[in-house]
Amino acid sequence: MSIENLVHLKRKKTRNVVGLMSGTSCDGVDACMARITGNGLSSKIDIIEFETYPYKKEIRELIFNASQKQTASVDKVCQLNFTLGKLFADAVKQIARKSSVSISKIDIVGSHGQTIYHISSLKKKTNREVRSTLQIGEPSVIAQETGVTTVADFRTRDIAAGGEGAPLVPYADFILFGGDKIGRAIQNIGGISNVTFLPADCGINDVIAFDNGPGNMIIDRFAEIITDGKFKYDKNGELASKGKLNQGLLKRLCAHPYLSKHPPKSTGREDFGIQFSDDLYKETDQANIDILDTFTTVTAFTAKSISDSYRKFIQPLYKIAEVVISGGGVRNSVLLKFLKDYLKDIKIRKVDEFGIPSDAKEALAFAILANETICGNPGNVPSVTGAGKSVILGKIIPGG
Repeated sequence: MSIENLVHLKRKKTRNVVGLMSGTSCDGVDACMARITGNGLSSKIDIIEFETYPYKKEIRELIFNASQKQTASVDKVCQLNFTLGKLFADAVKQIARKSSVSISKIDIVGSHGQTIYHISSLKKKTNREVRSTLQIGEPSVIAQETGVTTVADFRTRDIAAGGEGAPLVPYADFILFGGDKIGRAIQNIGGISNVTFLPADCGINDVIAFDNGPGNMIIDRFAEIITDGKFKYDKNGELASKGKLNQGLLKRLCAHPYLSKHPPKSTGREDFGIQFSDDLYKETDQANIDILDTFTTVTAFTAKSISDSYRKFIQPLYKIAEVVISGGGVRNSVLLKFLKDYLKDIKIRKVDEFGIPSDAKEALAFAILANETICGNPGNVPSVTGAGKSVILGKIIPGG
């Protein structure tokens, strides 16, 4: 693609954009086809189609192995980068067929990639660590396989500007939900829970956002353990509904140091992943705590960490009128019940009420961010990530 073609793409009034997202749960590739008219706060966004393309078991295991210090190796990460690039490209082709939009009519692909490791906080006792992040799913493969200009690797520029590289969705949340007369929390519950709070009539610099803590990550791992790998998640909270809440265990979980850390902050499987979950399972098993009681309690832990983060970091400053929930946690009725119990007097809504499928919102966010990148607009929120300035995010790989 020549510079002239890129300028032409920027000047188009309306662009068909596919957003791709694979989160910390590693369930598969979320693909959202959207028609975006304009850019920035004047963006008009219409969702055309959405679908999740699940990973095969062996791919999911490769991702988890590549994401842990004990099992990762440079050759595994290197090969997986290109393997996932092909799977991401396949998702673009499949969503194009499903939406009956010719792939030649897709203007941009915005790919978050698959996070392998994210170091957001530095150890003060050593100068060997640097804040860094790694998302794989090679965008050059996506551009080559689809012929579509691809924007990817969004997080690195924010880190280069002094930020944590996360969360990045708040910019899209501001475009989608900002400007109303009420204080609204946009709460995603994926593998990790993250919130964007939009005060009434807020500007972009008024946005508060951070990762609350664990989302479905611990719940999913315990579901695997309890069912000997038969289930990868707790369907509708069925397992959690069979146990009793252990208040002592919940109190101890809520003492995790991440939860008291002040924003800007972000987290991931490095804090609440397989190692944390397996250690917790062994500990509670040795303490003779019923496994179903533990399961119910880790489900409550997700809800409690969300509500406590509101109490500590948002409610001293603003009134929260309503919470809009998205992500896989929407389908866990026990988790939602705990959340409603902990957030008394606050209205809880699902993002579907706004015309956005719950599982589609994060993929949609990266379609929006890719559109902003092509238009030359910054996509981070420095007050959220801690970056020193607003910067244009992502790397642009021309289509062929």
